[in-house]
Amino acid sequence: MCGIAGFWRAGGVRPDEGEELVQRMADAMVHRGPDDAGTFVDAEAGLALGFRRLAILDLTPLGHQPMRSPNGRFVVVFNGEIYNHRSMRGELERAGVEFRGRSDTEVLCAGLEQWGVAATLERAAGMFAIAAWDRARQTLILARDRIGIKPLYVRAEQGTVAFGSELKVLHAGPGASRTLDRDALTDYLSLLYVPGPRTIWQNVRKLTPGTWMEITDPAAPLPEARAYWSLSQVAQAGRLGGTVVPESDAAALVESVLRESVRSHLESDVPLGAFLSGGIDSSTVVALMQEVSSSSVRTFTVQFDDPVHDEAAHAEAVARHLGTDHLTIPISGADALDLVPRLPQIYDEPFADASQLPSLLVSEAARRHVTVVLTGDGGDELFAGYNRYLYGLRTLERVDVVPSPLRAALARMIDAAPAGSIDNGVAHAGRVLPAARQLRLAEQKARKLSKLLRGATPAERYHGLVSSVPGGRGAQRTAAGSVTTPWALRHAFAELSADASLLDRMLLADQLGYLPDNQMTKVDRASMAVSLEARVPLLDHRVIELAWQLPTSWLLRGGASKWALRHALYRRVPQALIDRPKTGFTVPLASWLRGPLREWAAELLSPSTIANGPLDRRYVESALKLLWAGHDDQALAVWAMLQFEAWRREWIA
Repeated sequence: MCGIAGFWRAGGVRPDEGEELVQRMADAMVHRGPDDAGTFVDAEAGLALGFRRLAILDLTPLGHQPMRSPNGRFVVVFNGEIYNHRSMRGELERAGVEFRGRSDTEVLCAGLEQWGVAATLERAAGMFAIAAWDRARQTLILARDRIGIKPLYVRAEQGTVAFGSELKVLHAGPGASRTLDRDALTDYLSLLYVPGPRTIWQNVRKLTPGTWMEITDPAAPLPEARAYWSLSQVAQAGRLGGTVVPESDAAALVESVLRESVRSHLESDVPLGAFLSGGIDSSTVVALMQEVSSSSVRTFTVQFDDPVHDEAAHAEAVARHLGTDHLTIPISGADALDLVPRLPQIYDEPFADASQLPSLLVSEAARRHVTVVLTGDGGDELFAGYNRYLYGLRTLERVDVVPSPLRAALARMIDAAPAGSIDNGVAHAGRVLPAARQLRLAEQKARKLSKLLRGATPAERYHGLVSSVPGGRGAQRTAAGSVTTPWALRHAFAELSADASLLDRMLLADQLGYLPDNQMTKVDRASMAVSLEARVPLLDHRVIELAWQLPTSWLLRGGASKWALRHALYRRVPQALIDRPKTGFTVPLASWLRGPLREWAAELLSPSTIANGPLDRRYVESALKLLWAGHDDQALAVWAMLQFEAWRREWIA
């Protein structure tokens, strides 16, 4: 795992200037690659490539980057892992290619030369961001893995194209202007992340997963990216197109594909382990790791000081059953307080998924023992694990049949209720209702229902369902641009075939948007901040393709989610250790904000601090007042605004 950087300036660049600039860009992400560094400058062309290496495969100097292809046509920097590089190497050797080392980067270089860009990317199974300079055609090639596990940012302005693994890399490079994208801020304040291809900066975009871009002129606008693999086409060719695995074959196929994916993800020349929460996804990965490994797997989990959010005991029980070498890391609000000041530097774009905190802490602890970890990320999005899928199936189709004037009226009634009044009303009613009939988080659910009701289209209504903080636009002091539904939701709901099910539309929307832009962003930054490589075997593209060919009954069955993973796991871990209410990788955010983080929060959202920024003072004061009064449903809104202000202080103010 590594970090890549570079730029291409029209008119050329002085050799010393190019070297200095690209070295500065690479050094901005030394955490991604503390083991080695390298640069390449084509001064006449104005092209420079930079690299930071975290050595995982072939620890010798033969793995050094930038790396040239066998005949020197391509110069490549590459972040990630190609898990099938051995089979690709064999194919290239049969074609007469001779290799010097054992790295997957050398295979990639030879593949570009032998097969071309698209054919090489189509063969490669893995997670990656790639930049390749084609010296013969004077062309810069940028590519990103199929599902967006690894990041790649690109900016084009004033005759220069710049790219890098993190936004801070671009800030260190040439022509680094910074203009806030207010539409992206609106999205962020609602979703807690910035959905691609946007970034928080107007002139920077994320390269779309599964695509590659061929740039022939750095002074021209960025060209359209080309797809070498399409998740939408995979979905359309699978369940949506009638290609469904027979029930009788599903179990064997699921186990075979999962086992092979896990096996391929274990190759490493450095110590390797896994995160284990005790939930279905991580337990499945660890069980298969233990099954195919020759030695006991090292596993890691975190233990919160709030028992409501703590799953350490479940993880320990699974670890004991599987026989892993397990370590539990206790964390507290004080640990979070120590970490909070680093978040703007680590994420370098507003990001407010509060599970970033335990992700960082468990990564930091694991890095003391291993350099690579496997995670269970992706299981919820592929196999329908989130509660919102069941809620959406119960709610969205019913809302569709309600006349729009009535939907609007109901939404206005909810919006008109004073803050806190719904929770207070439910609390009074709860005194006479049996415990089983009492409603938890009533106000939070009502406000979400309001946003869902106001959606004019199914895509807008699902947008309301997945928005963590309804009313992101209202948190801004001045009017932002038009409020739009993120591309992933529009595509999944509007561009799939008419007979696509609501469940499949929700799954595709999350796989196109939430998965790369929230989940993979969180995992990548948390792990790479401490020079730890995180691998996600459930997101191997062959697992994804199989998931879209499974019958719906292998996703949801009898009120249980992720049946495909459950079926595989129940054969390896007693069902009693797994079946329990879903908690998720969450933190006691409200109690932390009212406790050890309160002083920090009050100062960062004080009127004087936010005076020159885009947040609305009245909105901020209302949210804080309610949170201090015990309304936990305000915690996410407050956290989102805190992370934005902390980021603004770091990168703008």
